[in-house]
Amino acid sequence: MTAALKYPVLMVHGMGFRDRKRLCYWGRIPQILRENGADIYFGCQDSNGSVESNARQLEASLNKVLEQTGAEKVNIIAHSKGGLEARYLISTMGYGEKVASLTTLSTPHNGSLTVDKLLRFPAPAVKLGCRAVDLWFGILGDKCPDTYSAVNTFRTDSAEKFNAENPDDPRVYYQSYGFVMNKAISDMTMFIPWLVVNSVEGENDGLLAPRAVQWTNFRGVYRGISKRGVSHCDEVDMRRHRLPISSGDVSENDITGLYLTIINDLKNMGF
Repeated sequence: MTAALKYPVLMVHGMGFRDRKRLCYWGRIPQILRENGADIYFGCQDSNGSVESNARQLEASLNKVLEQTGAEKVNIIAHSKGGLEARYLISTMGYGEKVASLTTLSTPHNGSLTVDKLLRFPAPAVKLGCRAVDLWFGILGDKCPDTYSAVNTFRTDSAEKFNAENPDDPRVYYQSYGFVMNKAISDMTMFIPWLVVNSVEGENDGLLAPRAVQWTNFRGVYRGISKRGVSHCDEVDMRRHRLPISSGDVSENDITGLYLTIINDLKNMGF
């Protein structure tokens, strides 16, 4: 069992999902981390809000955690778009003094070349589709759904601008992780997206290529030890089954083991 972390952990979900007690976005991970000494909380931001809007919701969640625990800071573990929201909270909103570390998994820090191509479709058609999605996520509970803004965040020129405006805060420890599927049929829910991204950028996790997710202290690209690989859904244990993974000489007997390694490393760094 891992010794307790100094600071609580705020887990920040990605796009298209919400934090719910049942059907948890993070699968078995929160419970396993709690069993190993981590105090776990959730970002509770909208599914499809803009980065700016969701960061304000994260602000409320982070402040609530600090008030409840009496801690001075939190460790943030963020998946996909949630990593951008956490960076915006830290840099633009000035929360560096309240965040000890930010770990991002498959976050599009550098934007997506695939999204660049897809957004060449006529803007009115794209906006119409995004409005339809907003209506659906509003029904599901989003306070400020803005799918069009969220999708545009993934453009490479948007990422370049975002990175310039949200540099790393020297008070925060940053690290990032990437993942890839072996082939389209590795995860049938990612079948079509994988094919699209593969045709533009090569290997990917069903949504993002390794070049898109590399950021400070990049820990490498993880692959499945089996033929399956690791999909964007697998990264947060949505299927809740054992998935051995590896990156170079580093291997874990399950995706949950990667998260245990993350919190153990943070503990050893005094976080």
